[in-house]
Amino acid sequence: QVQLVESGGGLVQAGGSLRLSCAASGRTFSTYNMGWFRQAPGKEREFVGRISWSGGRTYYADSVKGRFTISRDNAKNVVYLQMNSLKPEDTAVYYCAAGIGNSYNNWGQGTQVTVSS
Repeated sequence: QVQLVESGGGLVQAGGSLRLSCAASGRTFSTYNMGWFRQAPGKEREFVGRISWSGGRTYYADSVKGRFTISRDNAKNVVYLQMNSLKPEDTAVYYCAAGIGNSYNNWGQGTQVTVSS
């Protein structure tokens, strides 16, 4: 089990950038694949991207590919979501999650990202 805390959300203008962080507790962080998800008001939670336990592989939803980048620092127990060229439709609560394979069992509380037009 890991506990996850997201930070870095806020208000940004369209075209701007934000970097979200997800800090994890526990000594097993480096064994987990990490995912980022988001949920906009009135919509279902959607997958944003994921990174393998080693950081060697990443995968992104088509909606963010080329604009968002996930990275991790296993020495610091942190995973990042760098978001560039933000659009109003990126407005959502962003969550990080830890899991094995594509099954995520540990979730953070979320951080709000608002992109103004």
